[in-house]
Amino acid sequence: MAVTTKEFKYGDHTVTLETGEIARQATGAVKISMGETVVLVTVVAEKEAVEGRDFFPLTVNYQEKTYAVGKIPGGFLKREARPSENETLTCRLIDRPIRPLFPKGFANEVQVIATVLSLDPDAAPDVVALLGTSAALAISGVPFNGPIGAARVGYQDGNYLLNPGTEALEGSELDLVVAGTENAVLMVESEAQLLSEEVMLGAVMYGHEQMQTAIQAIKEFAAEVGTPAWDWQPPAVDEALHKAVAEAGEASFNEAYTIKEKMARYDRLGEIRKEILAKLVSDEEGGYSESEVQGAIGKLEKKVVRGRIINGEPRIDGRDTRTVRDITVKTGVLPRTHGSALFTRGETQALVVTTLGTDRDSQVIDALEGTYREPFMLQYNFPPYCVGETGRTGTPGRREIGHGRLAKRGVIGVMPDMEEYPYSLRVVSEITESNGSSSMASVCGSSLSMMDAGVPLKAPVAGIAMGLIKEENKFAVLTDILGDEDHLGDMDFKVAGSENGVTALQMDIKIDGITREIMQAALEQAKEGRLHILGKMNAVLDKPRQELSSYAPRFITMKINPDKIRDVIGKGGATIRAITEETGTSIDITDDGVVKIASNDQVAAEEARRQVEQLTADVEVGKVYEGKVAKLMDFGAFVTILPGKDGLVHVSQICEERVENVSDKLKEGEMVKVKVLEIDKQGRIRLSMKAVGQ
Repeated sequence: MAVTTKEFKYGDHTVTLETGEIARQATGAVKISMGETVVLVTVVAEKEAVEGRDFFPLTVNYQEKTYAVGKIPGGFLKREARPSENETLTCRLIDRPIRPLFPKGFANEVQVIATVLSLDPDAAPDVVALLGTSAALAISGVPFNGPIGAARVGYQDGNYLLNPGTEALEGSELDLVVAGTENAVLMVESEAQLLSEEVMLGAVMYGHEQMQTAIQAIKEFAAEVGTPAWDWQPPAVDEALHKAVAEAGEASFNEAYTIKEKMARYDRLGEIRKEILAKLVSDEEGGYSESEVQGAIGKLEKKVVRGRIINGEPRIDGRDTRTVRDITVKTGVLPRTHGSALFTRGETQALVVTTLGTDRDSQVIDALEGTYREPFMLQYNFPPYCVGETGRTGTPGRREIGHGRLAKRGVIGVMPDMEEYPYSLRVVSEITESNGSSSMASVCGSSLSMMDAGVPLKAPVAGIAMGLIKEENKFAVLTDILGDEDHLGDMDFKVAGSENGVTALQMDIKIDGITREIMQAALEQAKEGRLHILGKMNAVLDKPRQELSSYAPRFITMKINPDKIRDVIGKGGATIRAITEETGTSIDITDDGVVKIASNDQVAAEEARRQVEQLTADVEVGKVYEGKVAKLMDFGAFVTILPGKDGLVHVSQICEERVENVSDKLKEGEMVKVKVLEIDKQGRIRLSMKAVGQ
């Protein structure tokens, strides 16, 4: 076995690349380690493409094995099951920067699998997997315009941090992952605590500068391995076909792309495509196939849309490059929910609903780093009807999980401290119409919906999606892009934030990369658009409502002695279960004795509080209690004054007049008032009925 190894210093960590010992039948395989985090990345590429295939079939799988942290999976099967949300998000994180670097026309199937074998909490596996993917592609020989580098960037006390660990990230105002080539940035994913555009741009540039160390090391590693490059040539361009398609449809496409309404425009575009296919597709020898003509039509449409924008002409819906589409905002649109908002921007619409819950409603996350509870959930749904189509519904796909996470990143920077806030929160964004940036509509709708529910956000938040058209040395940055502009453009750049700063930034590039100049222009233009949207939102609701919905749970919080927790819970949970069933409340108790009682009925909550107080109270000498006669004896009666606390009323202390038989004065089950006279050293309680009121 010829094993090749390369080491390099990357921030505070040493990174080791190794190939030649594991997974030798893969097209490319690299075992990469950073600290004690170890990831195996394999690349397999088919030597031949399927004839007639007109797309690039790239799949990326990222999988975390519990043995990486010395754990056995839970559940009946005792093996890893469906991908977690974090695994799905990391798949997308790897896919986005590598996809644009495969050459146009390359249609061979490629599969990347990244497996976490060992986990060090101070070396995040997502960045390690990205670097490993770059190295595995670099040594595979597959046509790939890399390598790429990747870095995580934090920000604390005015300084940028390279690849901060878990502890460092807890005190950081920024968690940003950036990937790019030697010359340009390709992908950014981040969440921030209301940082300025200048700080965000600086973080991206800092990460790109630092990743050059990794890029250079991967180049040297690939050179040492020396895998021959594939003898692949891009398919020849049939100039005659493109000319024929342009003659048949360019004028019509120019006209169709001035139709502002999406569905009407799509109907007309469909008609034009059918006309061109009918005219040019032929089964005769030397004729054009349907797939060939469709490919040429796609290139023509791209040329038409991009050319109009670069030449300064109005965009598809008639706007200039900086104008945001018309916005309408409604809140409180659903009567029984705790908070709701309907946010519409042009032909994109999000119905967002907020639900307040208790601690037990928090989501339990079983991650490699350990099990914890997540009190804030934001979920995004994209049903097929929102784009006028039929399709599958059910389990969320990678896109829905990714967009939901982006929307969550957009609002998490203004959330209240969830360790102090008594509620757990579930926010659901239902996309009811879509034509460009439904994830940013979800950010706006989530902010409005939570404020409608009375969640004390630090500030309203809005999001906006920017696009880019770049031809040679000319470029145009587009504010609030349409779906067509996203599909036919070169960049999808999403920015969320308040009036005071950025909370989330996500960027995907479809070309070889963009420069600092373009990023700066996009950030400045995004701020202008974001402030415009916030103005529209604030005109309807600019701060959280003071009153909660009448259907939202109310909390009573109290503190008990931690030693008394077992008295409240009871054997097998019987006591606390009896209280919740009797009062209809929800009761949560923390290990330090904080009791949270939740109920929509204030009277029921107060009754639950009274019962908990009784269970945890200590008997006080001289205090009068109302108790139940538990047992009659010849010499007196035992009275239960608190749960589990019985005292004796001697026959001489029952009343002023002489009593021959206790049963002449008392009956079992009767409620009586008694005063505590004494608690002896053995804890026995002596009571008196005579002394009540004295």
